[in-house]
Order: sequence, then structure tokens, then C-alpha cells
Amino acid sequence: MNSTKVSEIKAPMPGMVLKVFAEAGMELKKGDNLFVLEAMKMENIIKAPADVTVKTVKIKAGDKVEKGQILMLF
Repeated sequence: MNSTKVSEIKAPMPGMVLKVFAEAGMELKKGDNLFVLEAMKMENIIKAPADVTVKTVKIKAGDKVEKGQILMLF
């Protein structure tokens, strides 16, 4: 059984949030879509790194984020 505990998702690069799929209280499986981050004219779909339950979503569509900024808590 995989018991990797993931508590947060950080921005892998600076960019703009285009769409947020996850909301607080959602139970997600590894690989589920969390949000879309546009960076350097490319859209990157950020996926859940493990089975998680979303506690807090700190972003919304249109937000600009910096690399390393915490975007979601699990």
C-alpha cells in the first residue's frame, strides 16, 4: 500500500491559473486534474501526486502565481 503523505501542491513554475478543477472537501485520486497553469504560452495541467482530500484551495482562475507558492493544501 502506498502511504505517501502529500500535504500541499506548490507552483512548479511562475504562471497564471487558467482553470481550477479541485475544491475544498473533494476526494481525489492520484492523477486527477487539480488545475491548469499557463506558463510561457503553454498550458500545464497539474495533477494530484497521490490520493488526497482537498483541505484548502488558495487560487482561482486569473491568479498569477510565483514558483514555489503554495496553491493547495491536503
